[in-house]
Order: sequence, then C-alpha cells, then structure tokens
Amino acid sequence: MIATLGTTLTLAAALVAQHPHGGSAPAPGMSAEEVARHEAKHLNDIHQVTSGLARAGEGYFSPDGGSIIFQAVPHTPPAIFHHPQPDEDGYQIYLGALRSDSPAQMVSTGKGRCTCPYFHPNGRSILFASTHLNPSTEASPPKGPAYSRTARYRWEFPESMDIFAADLDGKNLVRLTDTPGYDAEGSYSADGTKIIFTSFRDGDGEIYIMDADGKLPRRITHTRGYDGGPFFSPDGKRIVYRSDRKGNDLLQIFVNNTEGTAERALTNNEFVNWGPYWHPDGRHIIYATSRHGHSNYELYLMDVDSGSEERITYHEGFDGLPVFSPDGKRLMWTSSGRTADRKSQLFIADFTLEPAPSPRAATR
Repeated sequence: MIATLGTTLTLAAALVAQHPHGGSAPAPGMSAEEVARHEAKHLNDIHQVTSGLARAGEGYFSPDGGSIIFQAVPHTPPAIFHHPQPDEDGYQIYLGALRSDSPAQMVSTGKGRCTCPYFHPNGRSILFASTHLNPSTEASPPKGPAYSRTARYRWEFPESMDIFAADLDGKNLVRLTDTPGYDAEGSYSADGTKIIFTSFRDGDGEIYIMDADGKLPRRITHTRGYDGGPFFSPDGKRIVYRSDRKGNDLLQIFVNNTEGTAERALTNNEFVNWGPYWHPDGRHIIYATSRHGHSNYELYLMDVDSGSEERITYHEGFDGLPVFSPDGKRLMWTSSGRTADRKSQLFIADFTLEPAPSPRAATR
C-alpha cells in the first residue's frame, strides 16, 4: 500500500478495471503537450521500468540507487481450459538492477501472496511480508479484514501475513513477526536498527515499531481506524503514514513523532490520500490522491512543515506509490495510465525538487 497503499494486493488492478478507456492518454481536458509541459516542471525522461509481468508496482530503490525491489504478478502460461490455482494472481517479490534488459529475479518463495518489499540500509538484505507459511488452498484471496469503498476498490489484510527478512537472493529467510493477525507494510529506519510496520494484532490496524530482529514491538497509534503505510523520516525523528481515522474510507496523511505523541494531519479532505514517502531532505513528502477523480490518482509534493503542496503528475489514469531515490534525484512510481494495456507497471524519471522554469519565463 502499498500501498501501494503498501498493502495494495489488488488496488492497482482494480483501478485499471474501473477505467473505460484503453491506451495511454493525457489527463481529462488536457492535451499531451500540456501534460508533458506540466510534468516537466519536476520530472524529466519518464520511462517504463518493468515489463514481462502481468502487473508490477510498489518499488523501492536500493541504498546505492543501483537496484530496485518490487512486487509483481507473473504472467500465467498459455493453457487450454485453465483452472486458476491458489494465489496465482497474488504478488511475489522481485529484485533487479537498474540496467537495460537486466533480468528481474523472484526473491520470495513463490507461494502465498507477498507485499511491501524494502531494502535494509546496508544493502545486503531485504524485508517483505508474505503468507507463504499459510498459503491459500483455494483459488481465492485469503480471508481476513479488508479495506473497501466499492466492490472493485478493495484490498485484503490476510491474517496469515507476516514480515520476513532475507538475503538479497531470498535465501536465509527469517520470520520477524509471529502474532495472530495481519503484519505487513514494514520499512527500516535509516540506521537499520528499527522496523516500522502495520499490525492487526490488537484487533485494529495500528502502527508499531520493533527492533530489526523483530523483538520489542511497541504500539505507536492508539485511535480507532486503520493506520498504515508508515515510513521513518531520514533523521529517524518523525514518521508519516495514512489513516482511515474518521471511519469514512477516505484515507488522510498524518505526521507524528516516533513516540506517537505529536500526531498532526497533513490532509483533511474528501479524497483518498495515501502512499506518502519522504524526500531525503526530511521536509517534503510525496503522495497520491484521488482529488482529480477516483480513476485518475495523481502525485503531489508537500512541504510537511508549511503545508504547501504542488501537483507533480498530470496523466490520466492511476499514478501512485511514489518513492525517491536515496539521493533524491529520481522518482519511481506505479502507473497504469501510461501503459498500452492499462496494467500497472513501474515508471521512473529524473526529479528536481525546485520546479524548472516554464519556457516562457526562461525567455524573459
């Protein structure tokens, strides 16, 4: 939810299914030239990263910026009278170098459903959530709590989902959570000593922080309503996350300290706002919002301290789950509106925090 939302096991595909149009298109009411001009204020050289997968998304950069880890659904092999197998439409975790024609390697077990991958800051291990210890036995998602606005806009919180650490190739898998209820949406602090995550262990989706080895978990949020997709700020002093605090299925973005005593809403509107991620400067975040329509999620950049914000993407369709490279010079996100088949894939672009001057202003 990944998130996506970090937990978006089905969200990106659901948004695609809602969209009545095929092919790539600009935002409603805008020409392709206008979209390109607006996006060029902060983005340059936008191009698709992942391919050869039924759908892919929620990607994160390695600490050196040279590789990515992401969740994806492999294509089902051609068959006659195909009978869907358990979890065959579920995400697995892949890792690959950011080089032309570099292969993407599956690093999860291939069983169950996976989500929320992340690199350890030392670059030598990974983190992800998985149901592989208790995979589905039928060709349907595992049962558990769910977030839903419509029949199509829905994702599950499988009760058998737990957080695991592993080597870069998926070997030496270590289970870090072992409590009843969904545990996922995990990420490391910058020093690698802590993991922040979402858990339903107390009956409601709350945010917890634990040691990197899974010990000493402590609860951060205490208000009714799903809280998820948390990330530490680069200095480790603040956290950002999304919440359904009002119980109206309209997620809002919050910032807090690591003790949970300084919570502050960054959005308070009638839209779904989710997938917040810190810029390396520790002051700005980027997130996705439905303010331009539920079939047209766009990315916004926000100054957490002042509250000022600016629209980053203008393309019709779904743009979400944005993340910055460690040096802040690249932005990667999940998009379905930019692919010919309207299936979600990862996209990447060069990013500048200060907007580029418009062509007209540059000639003055």
